[in-house]
Amino acid sequence: MILLDVVDIKKRFGPEPVLNGVTFEVRPGDRIGLVGSNGSGKTTLLRLIAGREEPDAGSCALHPSAHLGYLEQQPRFEAGRTLHDEARGAMADLVALQREAIDVASQMAEAADPAEQRRLAARYDHLQLELQQQDAYNLEHRIERVLDGLRFRRESFAQPAASLSGGEQNRLMLAKLLLAEPNVMILDEPSNHLDIEATEWLEGFLLESSAAIVVVSHDRYFLDRVTNRTLELFDGTVDSYAGNFSAYWRQKADRLLVQQRTYDRQRIEIEKTEEFVRRNLYGQKHAQAEDRRKKLERMERVARPRQIAAPPMRFPPASRSGDIVVRACRLAKAFQGQRPLFQDVAFDILRGQRWALLGPNGCGKTTLLRCLLGLLEPDQGEAILGASVTVGYFDQQLAGLADDERVVDAVRPRGQPLKLNQQQRRDLLARFGLTGDVALQQVDRLSGGERCRAALARLAAEDANLLVLDEPTNHLDLWARDALETAIKQFDGTVLFVSHDRYFVNRVADHLLVIEPGQTQIIEGDYDRYQTLLGHGVAPDPSDPDDADTDAGEAQTPHVAAKTPQKPKKAASKRRFPYRKVADLESEIFERERCVEQLQRRLAEPQVVRDGDLSRDLYRQIEQEQAALRQLYEHWEEAAELNW
Repeated sequence: MILLDVVDIKKRFGPEPVLNGVTFEVRPGDRIGLVGSNGSGKTTLLRLIAGREEPDAGSCALHPSAHLGYLEQQPRFEAGRTLHDEARGAMADLVALQREAIDVASQMAEAADPAEQRRLAARYDHLQLELQQQDAYNLEHRIERVLDGLRFRRESFAQPAASLSGGEQNRLMLAKLLLAEPNVMILDEPSNHLDIEATEWLEGFLLESSAAIVVVSHDRYFLDRVTNRTLELFDGTVDSYAGNFSAYWRQKADRLLVQQRTYDRQRIEIEKTEEFVRRNLYGQKHAQAEDRRKKLERMERVARPRQIAAPPMRFPPASRSGDIVVRACRLAKAFQGQRPLFQDVAFDILRGQRWALLGPNGCGKTTLLRCLLGLLEPDQGEAILGASVTVGYFDQQLAGLADDERVVDAVRPRGQPLKLNQQQRRDLLARFGLTGDVALQQVDRLSGGERCRAALARLAAEDANLLVLDEPTNHLDLWARDALETAIKQFDGTVLFVSHDRYFVNRVADHLLVIEPGQTQIIEGDYDRYQTLLGHGVAPDPSDPDDADTDAGEAQTPHVAAKTPQKPKKAASKRRFPYRKVADLESEIFERERCVEQLQRRLAEPQVVRDGDLSRDLYRQIEQEQAALRQLYEHWEEAAELNW
């Protein structure tokens, strides 16, 4: 059964189309991750699917039995309604059934006519069955489970929804969507405003849900855990990949390799043929040249590979600092009338190390960063920067960029008016993906992603040997995040950062400082190492209430350096597929991909759209070809590895 059928969607807001023939379908059990660069039209596509906007052409057909839920990004709440009222309102249908059951029971008690009693009894039995099937007698438990999972405090349940912070209101909209339990969920950045623990809870909730899901997210761990299919939006069209984000990333690399080789091979052939025609069209070989010219006109051109370019980010080489770059000595901080954010925090960061600060929202990560940099005075202890340390600070509010300056001027380090001429600054901005007229715009006209890249470019201009980054991946798309990870790993200085992006933490960090209520803990290793220690009971569990209730006066900073269990040695690779030449596999892959493209073009033809049987037959053929392609990609990967 097709729950949602998207056919040849087109949408433009200017001369160039944002969406130019998007076609895909959603079936029960599908959990689709929609990926693409910033500005590619992902949110526009979701709004079209949800009916919030009208397409210029094409259609989005929802099955009559499907109930679609869309995560609104602009919350609106009625005055006087509490957080709990709004959450309960998402289950208004079940509440109405409960009330009807109570009314029918009262009418049964008062009815004197036997026939009327039988009719009411039958209705009451039907209502009871429906209430049991929908688990309506556990409404309060379900509401509390979702609100607790999204990190709402119990005391905030009675708070007016309109008085919540922006992040809390967005979390409440997510809670309402989850409680409504639609069988098709459209989610646009659902993990925004969630800390790591709440995001992990959301992942578990969605995995337990039977709903089909279409989700846009920049959280690669989230996509890996939740999705089983990936759609890539590029140049207004989508390509489908089997599996989660990591599977997509591997398949994309393989597919690009094949596409690029095929494209380059055809370009060489075209150039040779064109050269032959130019030299011989009016000579003795005129007939051959004319024949080749006609063949060239009939040749079906291979499309340029669908390559999403990542900015070539890079930080300059770092000057040498002292061996100890940052020393925290028994730091403590609390704001007036509140329990301590952290206490008795002590650690040393050595030259060349990359530290990540982890912890739930509100635990004091940014406050600790500011104490370490001397921007905020600690209540106790002191923070010392080592010898010859030059700090570059990336503020998550991007306050270092002046709104009224041109981008090319805003990236010049403060207090150094003669450093870097305009061409050098434009070259620097280009390394972070800001080229052309964008570099000459005012900062306040930049998008969130562009502003973030400009702040990173300014950071690179400061020639710091200690980079301090507070949520540097906010507003960056998946490709820019990958480029930033590579740039930081290649940087030969020291790095200290805060991030909720577990994938980023795992790739970049070699030390973690985990901040929990009442305690901190140092982990030598990456995020996977932390999860391993957590599974073995060595690291503190952020969701464990026993840890959260630890007396702040007894806070400790234990140092974990336990050895990760040894993995068994990998057995020698064996062939899953019969021997075939890599070139033969590439040729078959190309032919099948061209067949899929032809079938997809046929699906967009008006006569096919009107013919349901023909459409279904074409969909079956596409599925068969895509299944064969998935196996061919695996065969190609094995052949490329083992053929020698």
